[in-house]
Amino acid sequence: MTHARTLACCTFLLCLGSLPAQAQDTQFLPEVDGYLTVNSRVRLYLEAKGDRDGGDPLQFTFGPSVQFFLKPLIRLKNATRFDLDESKARPLIVESGYRVITAPNTPIEDRALEAVTFRLPPLGGVVISDRNRVDLDWKAGDFTWRYRNKLTVERTFSIRSHHFIPYVAAEPFYESQYKKWSATDLYVGCLLPFGKHVQLDPYFEFENDTSKSPNRQQYYVGLALYLYFFRKSN
Repeated sequence: MTHARTLACCTFLLCLGSLPAQAQDTQFLPEVDGYLTVNSRVRLYLEAKGDRDGGDPLQFTFGPSVQFFLKPLIRLKNATRFDLDESKARPLIVESGYRVITAPNTPIEDRALEAVTFRLPPLGGVVISDRNRVDLDWKAGDFTWRYRNKLTVERTFSIRSHHFIPYVAAEPFYESQYKKWSATDLYVGCLLPFGKHVQLDPYFEFENDTSKSPNRQQYYVGLALYLYFFRKSN
């Protein structure tokens, strides 16, 4: 991909982020993630996104993570060969990260996250991923935690030289402050690879928040821009 096309993708994402939501109950969630593969077992990435996971109000999340991989499986590698995210070929990924979370008129929140993702060998080209993640949050001297389990099903389709990867996902949240499973997020999206370094992820998200009475339903439209880079070997 040329630099001009990469710049166009970035400009498109930023322009969408500046548009007001047309539907009263629908919010737009922009995201930009940059990934750097250090070697065959380690990858670093930096995340910047509009966030409202698990019933949170709309907020901005920013911070780094480090991921550790097992060796790729041949069957997974073949099924995900057009996906720029090389972790999709790995049966196990362990992640540790830190996030700073800000929102208007609220104290800054610090988050440590730990995650383990299992990926099953594909069946008929369908890839199933199960991410188990724990968020440890400190805000204004208070500590809370939550567990979130995201199950994703995806498959790659090709039309001539073009490839797209539709997916569906479900993610329930257990929140320590409510002492129960307090929210469930459902996702429908499609990964769109462009060249060797850029992948777009437009998606729709529905959330059922049961943390407080009455229950609340919310709708979101998201667009994530993923940038992939590789450390050159000496």
